Amino acid sequence: MIIGRNNEIRELTNAYNSEYSEFVAVYGRRRVGKTFLVRETFNYTFTFEHSGVANGNNRTQLRAFRDSLSTAGMGKVAIPSNWMDAFALLRQFIKKRTEEKKVVFIDEIPWMDTPRSDFVSALEYFWNAFASARKDVLLIICGSATSWIINKVLKNHGGLHNRVTYRLPLKPFTLHECEEYMKSRKIRLSRYDLLELYMVFGGVPFYWSLLSKGESVSQNIDRLVFSESGKLHNEYYELYDSLFKNSELYISIVTILGSCSGMTREEIVKKSDLDGNGKTTRVLDDLQACGFIKKTPTYGLKNQAVYKLIDNFTLFYQKFVTETETSDEQFWSHCYQSTLHNAWVGLAFERVCFQHIPQIKMALGISGVVTNVYSWRIGPSFEGAKDGAQIDMLIERADNMVNICEMKFSKKEYIVTQDDSSSMTNKAERFSQAIGHGKSISMTMITVRGIAKTGYWSDIHNVITADDLFKNTTR
Repeated sequence: MIIGRNNEIRELTNAYNSEYSEFVAVYGRRRVGKTFLVRETFNYTFTFEHSGVANGNNRTQLRAFRDSLSTAGMGKVAIPSNWMDAFALLRQFIKKRTEEKKVVFIDEIPWMDTPRSDFVSALEYFWNAFASARKDVLLIICGSATSWIINKVLKNHGGLHNRVTYRLPLKPFTLHECEEYMKSRKIRLSRYDLLELYMVFGGVPFYWSLLSKGESVSQNIDRLVFSESGKLHNEYYELYDSLFKNSELYISIVTILGSCSGMTREEIVKKSDLDGNGKTTRVLDDLQACGFIKKTPTYGLKNQAVYKLIDNFTLFYQKFVTETETSDEQFWSHCYQSTLHNAWVGLAFERVCFQHIPQIKMALGISGVVTNVYSWRIGPSFEGAKDGAQIDMLIERADNMVNICEMKFSKKEYIVTQDDSSSMTNKAERFSQAIGHGKSISMTMITVRGIAKTGYWSDIHNVITADDLFKNTTR
């Protein structure tokens, strides 16, 4: 059973029912369920199905392609000598098929593009000279190396320029979809436990599929991550190695971003081995395309965006596996109340909030209002009378209102302190002075269980809780 993915299923179905040949690209983070989605939608029935071979050379890729043709019913054929010959065999095979729509599914296609193989040129020729000239071919390509699909196919300036007719970027599950998935597996967890699991695993369906009934959150995490035989014990490095050739460079960047709530491009360059040229842009673009980081524009400064590490599992692994180098197979159970845990949970909850902007808008009653989400920062005033200010989430609305959002994690109702009130007041005042135009400001706090009606609670205009983050916005 597929949880969510209604829009993607509809798009795939529309492509299948089209009176013309269609070219579909399905892409997204590793383990997000791309292959499962395509196979389930078409009931595991394809005219031709093939998957690239991880780390295979060109000869290995061509042999695997030949084997897939044989499995599909072509019979014994020789291993093609190059990709033009390989796709020529596929053309011959399709011509003999009698299905009303010939569904060709090529999974992990980036692995097939080995150095000097001319794979992309052969793919271009197959589509332009053959498939698009017919009305009965549905070509679906899929891959976890999202940057490859974007740069080599979607942004192709040669024969594949504007050839993809359906683009399906598959995103991780929301909290709502994770809750529905757990219900479908008869695993009953409180929303607090679901939130904690989300802060560890994000919305990656494969990770959630590994959870066991009858185990607590801590037991599941210890078994999967901290046990030497855990299925996710080495996932972090395998994840980056599978996506990027120079994975150490990409890991160094996400490690830098994991130490803070966000950095500008210039700040990243200063703390890394990058030199600020086009290579920096490519690395940041690749990480963003694969869903590891998020680029948030800075209010009022067009060319000074803030990059945030947004991948929950990456942040968790950095803090508790890489940095601690623990050999304790029950580490999570033992550190549950530690200062290290408390430091991580604040950053992790902030990430969850950024992954649920539509739910936050719904809770504010502004789902139908045009909005933009920014970060904003300013240094101390020249006179020294005002402290510097940093707003991690600022929602500018078309109805002349701005929500300054503070994200606070607490297991109980959050108590708004005098320091909280002073900090938010300073942010509002510095922002109002800096922007120079009259927008109304709403002090908004996002917490797990709301705020206690004590202390300085009345200074907060809007309160959003974890329950709000679980709302379904796709109805």
